[in-house]
Amino acid sequence: LTLDFFTIFIATKQYFAVMASTRSFADVKDVIISAHKNVGLQDKIEFYNTWAENYEQDVAVLDYRAPLLAAECITKNFKGDKKRAIILDVACGTGLVSKQLKKNGFHHFVGVDGSAAMLNLARKTGLYQDLKQCILGRDSLLVQEGKLYDIVVMVGALSIGQVPVTVIRELWQATKPGGYVCMTTRGNEDNREYKAELENVLRTMEEEKRWSCVAVTEVEEWERAVAEQESGYIQGAVYLYQRTK
Repeated sequence: LTLDFFTIFIATKQYFAVMASTRSFADVKDVIISAHKNVGLQDKIEFYNTWAENYEQDVAVLDYRAPLLAAECITKNFKGDKKRAIILDVACGTGLVSKQLKKNGFHHFVGVDGSAAMLNLARKTGLYQDLKQCILGRDSLLVQEGKLYDIVVMVGALSIGQVPVTVIRELWQATKPGGYVCMTTRGNEDNREYKAELENVLRTMEEEKRWSCVAVTEVEEWERAVAEQESGYIQGAVYLYQRTK
């Protein structure tokens, strides 16, 4: 018995559709672990391109709370007009952070991400006035020459194996004087060294009077642990700074 190519294609597509709708924590854990094995820049981009379609349901399985927590921190501390504020969503992915901010009364979003597939899904949300592909650490973060933003937010990408902490200064450069920069990172064992390096940059820039610290929130239940040596939930942190010059 032989099957023509079209029949095989349809059967394969249906199989993966079923698998995608029934992904377990073990499935998602395997995906996350495989991400850390992709150390090359191009490998990372291809990984996120492949992951894009399943990304939102996978992070829901992980009980990933960073987008919600970052949006809450911004909303609580932002002193300007939410309806007029322009937000730069860095490493925007499919738009999870901006979706939360939209619920909280913000309306204007610009997004950048390294993955074309993630950007395509973000575009379908209708949230963003502009979306650009930007390889953080390689490409300039300034989406429009001379354009500065009321809020710059970066959730999820500031961790080991993702983007270098040198990006922090670019976040500051993209923010208006008086504007806010919100960042998150994980606090689990694998990310401790990166987190310490990140916090050192934050302190140094505060000492340089480039910004002031508005809020730091350490969270015990950030997302479900996936590393073999960990169980339960890992920790995470939300940082909010206001540019002073």
